Amino acid sequence: MGMDFESSAIVQYYSDINQKLTESYEDTDVLDIDALNNTRKADRDVIFFNRVPKVGSETFAELLRRLAMSNGFYFTRDMLQKFEHILLYKEKEFELARRIIGLPEPSVFIKHICFMNFTEFNLPEPIYINLVRDPVERVISWYYYVRAPWYLIMRKQQFPDLPFPDPNWLQKDFDSCVLEGDSECRYIEGDIQDGISDHRRQTLFFCGSHEECLPFNTVGALERAKLTVEKNYAVVGILEDLNTTLTVFENYIPRFFRGALNIYWDQDNALSRNKNSLKPTTSQKVKDILRRNFTKEIEFYQFCQQRLYKQFRALRLTN
Repeated sequence: MGMDFESSAIVQYYSDINQKLTESYEDTDVLDIDALNNTRKADRDVIFFNRVPKVGSETFAELLRRLAMSNGFYFTRDMLQKFEHILLYKEKEFELARRIIGLPEPSVFIKHICFMNFTEFNLPEPIYINLVRDPVERVISWYYYVRAPWYLIMRKQQFPDLPFPDPNWLQKDFDSCVLEGDSECRYIEGDIQDGISDHRRQTLFFCGSHEECLPFNTVGALERAKLTVEKNYAVVGILEDLNTTLTVFENYIPRFFRGALNIYWDQDNALSRNKNSLKPTTSQKVKDILRRNFTKEIEFYQFCQQRLYKQFRALRLTN
């Protein structure tokens, strides 16, 4: 059972990558399942899901809510905020980290927030999880998501004093935004935006608040993000292959994810998919431009993808 993709080209794109990744691990490879599982390093039976936007994390949060009922753990997600700061000052990080660690065990805490290192505050470590997505498809999805009528209505209902955006901004398509060089759609290496609106990349959610993490599409941010995933994260799933993702989650964090595949694909109680049916098609020309500008982001995505397949391969070799 698979997902619906927007084009056959995307399906082929991931098929080619997955084939290469699978071929890179021979039966003779020594893959230590314990070494690949950071769950054992956690000091508290608390999952910290610092979810990246537009990677299927809303559906995944609903999955966790249902798993909380079947597997007997507490489910907590942060309240919707008027301005969502994904980067916090250290004192705010400490307050949030202390709040998370103070949750009853076992618990899940979900929030759009960049990686926080709990050991910096002499606090116990949680179980870190997240999801990633093809960075070009993700940034296109984000562009149209913040223009979607239901998103704007929901925001207006929650925060009545927020003004509606300029109609010209709402109506501009992504192709025009990129090709006309609008500031919103310029992806310049080394560029720094504030911690409220910088949703261009996934590395920031894994790199954290270190100054090296702030510039867009740089080697420093890439390497710190990769190191954090390798050292801290139990599992980083990929949206494009949820069967493998959920299989790894079930086996590496069974206390929380037992039965995840069955619940996800349950046709009688289907999970809602946060899919924007009004999103126009983006041209291949614009996608190619973005791929040239998102080189480090693409490398990070492929790194997470390869790590997930390593974890999956280790399961197969131990069976």
